Amino acid sequence: MNSQSPILGLTIAALLFSACSADQNAVIDDGRPVVVTTVAPITNIAQNIACDQAQVIGIVPEGVNSHTFEPKPSDATTMASADLVLVNGLNLELPTLELAERNISDDASIVLLGDRTIGPDEWIFDFSFPEADGDPNPHLWTNPLFGIRFAEIIRDELIALDPDGADTYTANADALIDQMEALDGAVRDATATVDRDRRKLLTYHDSFPYFAREYDWDVIGAIQPSDFSEPSPSEVAALIDQINEQRVPAIFGSEVFTSPVLEQIAEETGAVYVDDLRDDDLPGEVGSDQHSYLGLMVFDFQTMIDALGGDSSVLDSVPTANICTGATYAEE
Repeated sequence: MNSQSPILGLTIAALLFSACSADQNAVIDDGRPVVVTTVAPITNIAQNIACDQAQVIGIVPEGVNSHTFEPKPSDATTMASADLVLVNGLNLELPTLELAERNISDDASIVLLGDRTIGPDEWIFDFSFPEADGDPNPHLWTNPLFGIRFAEIIRDELIALDPDGADTYTANADALIDQMEALDGAVRDATATVDRDRRKLLTYHDSFPYFAREYDWDVIGAIQPSDFSEPSPSEVAALIDQINEQRVPAIFGSEVFTSPVLEQIAEETGAVYVDDLRDDDLPGEVGSDQHSYLGLMVFDFQTMIDALGGDSSVLDSVPTANICTGATYAEE
């Protein structure tokens, strides 16, 4: 692929996409670097930069709770084949990180993307991630500027691992970062269409604090406590009071984790209940233009902005198609 021009390489990679099913454990011994990742946004960013220059294998299947995910014993074999392991960090995937530390070769490296993107002075603690527990909110990828930083780190790590692929990694990362910068600008424009007193997020899980801080929104609460249980009756009553006092027009649930509590809150407050936000589960079918990190962000931001009375149409112009695809997932 290095002999192709960047544009031609990206086009061919897209045309030659052949989706691998989630039940394949496809570590192929063909001399290419093996990159093991965790959650789908990281897997997708890595695959768009690596294209077919490296193998990218995701450990955490889409649509599962990444906080409670326990890797399988067979994942140790995948880790043993890795040249590079990319994790979010900030204590999001501790069992997977521990598995990597026990099983990678001496020549392999583990990169904690979140820990290299922000420092403790930028951590956010909240209802789902209280400071008393010591674990900051790890959902950095919902801030597109942090997505850009993830892409830069992944590019540099791939170049260090595989210098012969530097041209490919650089061209792909440049193209992806251009898309992310377009997303950032569109989010700012779309946010400006939402009245400031309506930019209030009550979600199933505290997934958007870094987005909110960057784009001048307020996260007023979350349903899911830090232990991932249902909230207590007193916590529900407090949220109902808060919604009524602040006149929150809409509340947001998860398409993966249904929440009867949010439905109850919506009924009692009159707020619109939107139940299809996604934390890290990419939208659309595998191989579609929407099945990407950028597709995930556009879907979530449009869902929130429209429900709160704004106009998200500027986000329609953000390119969400993958530069190239083909990441596999470890055998289930």
